[in-house]
Amino acid sequence: MADHSPADDDFPELNPDLVERLSGMNEEEAAQRTSALRAGLSDYDLDDDDIQVLESASDDPDAVYYLPALPVLAIVGRPNVGKSALVNRIIGRREAVVEDTPGVTRDRVNYKAEWNNRHFTIVDTGGWEPDAKGIDASVAAQAEIAIDLADAVLFVVDATVGPTSTDEHVVRMLRATKKPVILVANKVDDVHQESDAAALWSLGLGQPWPSSAVHGRGVADLLDHVLTVLPEISTVAKEEVGGPRRVAILGRPNVGKSSLLNKTAGEERVVVNDLAGTTRDPVDEQIELGGKFWRFVDTAGIRRRVALAQGADFYATLRTSAALEKAEVAVVIFDVSQPLSVQDLKIVDLVLESGRALVLAFNKWDLLDDERRDLLEREIDKDLGHVAWAPRVNISAKTGRHMEKLVPALELALESWDTRIPTGKFNALLAELTQEHPHPLRGGKQPRILFGTQASSRPPTFVLFTTGFLDPQYRRFITRRLREIFGFDGSPIQVNMRVREKRKRK
Repeated sequence: MADHSPADDDFPELNPDLVERLSGMNEEEAAQRTSALRAGLSDYDLDDDDIQVLESASDDPDAVYYLPALPVLAIVGRPNVGKSALVNRIIGRREAVVEDTPGVTRDRVNYKAEWNNRHFTIVDTGGWEPDAKGIDASVAAQAEIAIDLADAVLFVVDATVGPTSTDEHVVRMLRATKKPVILVANKVDDVHQESDAAALWSLGLGQPWPSSAVHGRGVADLLDHVLTVLPEISTVAKEEVGGPRRVAILGRPNVGKSSLLNKTAGEERVVVNDLAGTTRDPVDEQIELGGKFWRFVDTAGIRRRVALAQGADFYATLRTSAALEKAEVAVVIFDVSQPLSVQDLKIVDLVLESGRALVLAFNKWDLLDDERRDLLEREIDKDLGHVAWAPRVNISAKTGRHMEKLVPALELALESWDTRIPTGKFNALLAELTQEHPHPLRGGKQPRILFGTQASSRPPTFVLFTTGFLDPQYRRFITRRLREIFGFDGSPIQVNMRVREKRKRK
């Protein structure tokens, strides 16, 4: 008889009695079932990794913890003096976007740093210029806000150019803030250029610290001095919240990501401009929303192909992917005034590959007419059917319409992402499923599920110990039943296998 691989539609509908039996199972019965099935695994060859997976199922992943408010160090200066290069040197990786073109950094961007076992936050800012117009004025405003929200300031000057009128404007602004200011004479690449740094005494900020952000020269001495100025605990920053509260905002360029962040923050936190690609670096902001703290990350728009992006846009795309890896939940924003594109779907797939919780936000809903709404619903059914489990919100980030629906969607997705199924109930479900619809024969043999456990959450990851390989369709069948019974709205589910043979008798 030829092997038959059932299609997903071949599986029967959910039996309501199964849901009732699982919900009625008490903890003692579930524990007894788990113990009996676990004992049966002793007849099979298990390696150390298998044992670790089985033991990890008892870990509690749900703790939300509070971290002390780290001291904040703002880095300011006029454009193209090397602020972002200095940030990269301090944090020890190429995180901030750096390019020889002035004005690459536009928002204030937070990074975690460590020096001599002291942790602190660095805020990279766009170049400050007096009398700036248009988008440059917004950039300058962000730099001024960063100073207000810092415990100390690094004022970076290009030593090869010397003090300029713009630098003197910045000095007057810094003195008015009463914040500790450290003067950095950047681009001092060798001992012969140290005389250039000495000329900066004229700014009246005390000793200039000669350094080279590109080569690292003098940065260690600078950081030693910084630690003498920074407090142990910030006097301005909010207490940081650990746990599942980090939200990445994703989408194509110019779909309204920055507008969404500004609306939720209640302030002009990010530069918003009709120019696509305004945001280059991921921008962190801790926000109190719906009675809870969230850390929103506004990311650079992901362009059609990384290979087509050049310079700052190329690195911004890579950093957007890195921001997603640090997030717990992603809000993917779609512009409803335009048809769903291949790039929209690729961004959704990027979230699925990362294993993060997912919320779909359809922006500019106030601009939608009846004809476009009908077309959009058909596009969603056709192109986003594989993430029908993701919460959906229809919003206007610009006007704030329906923004109150965002928090419940985030909470639902994160609750699902954190969910753990008791091992006893999971194995009871597996027993019922294999009884009502056994796995088809493969080569004359029928793979059996010996034991199942949820190895981890965030995302919910299940491991099946089996006697043979399970078809992808059968694993999708198990995943579908998990969703039908336990929900998991907004969270991907991973089902992995460990095929194990029976231990040979000696």
